Amino acid sequence: MTDNRFLDIARKRRTQYALGRDLPISKDQVTDLIKEAIRLAPSSFNSQSSRALILHGAESVKFWEIVKDELRKIVPADAFPTTEEKIDGFAAGAGTVLFYEDREPVKALQEKFPLYADNFPVWSEHATGIAQYAVWMALAEAGIGASLQHYNPLPDARVAQEWDIPESWVLRAQMPFGSHAGEIGDKTFIDDAIRFRVAG
Repeated sequence: MTDNRFLDIARKRRTQYALGRDLPISKDQVTDLIKEAIRLAPSSFNSQSSRALILHGAESVKFWEIVKDELRKIVPADAFPTTEEKIDGFAAGAGTVLFYEDREPVKALQEKFPLYADNFPVWSEHATGIAQYAVWMALAEAGIGASLQHYNPLPDARVAQEWDIPESWVLRAQMPFGSHAGEIGDKTFIDDAIRFRVAG
């Protein structure tokens, strides 16, 4: 297996659902880490369209309570206890990163480069995916567990009101994070022959 620092960190990045609040670094250090990871993440035409709402402690719990309230409206009552347990697991962590894409820089690029107008929203999705991965990798390197969730658009309106989110920001994903409160299973991979083609 290739000996490479980046790949070593990539192997540490795993989905962790069992989260606690005893982080190995301070809250401010976590905030700085998340900011820097997003700041350094590439984007098409250097649009820098990715945005984030970083929630710690009680603010993170508040977010997941909003999600739970919205889910209660659509999940059958007999199935809700399982859903509630899952959401409570996210709320048990130290915080949550909400990943947004700002439509304003995307719109500006569409107007400036009309030939590529249809592509910029797609490239914006690429940008948020890269930003999410960058943050996840940075958290993993710091010994912090995380997972990537997609409960949008259910909580979007209430979250925007609660934390004064600009109208141009569109919620794309949520990443609850915290200390590792449980083991992580081995990752499995499909056969390389299915996944890759190499020429030359």
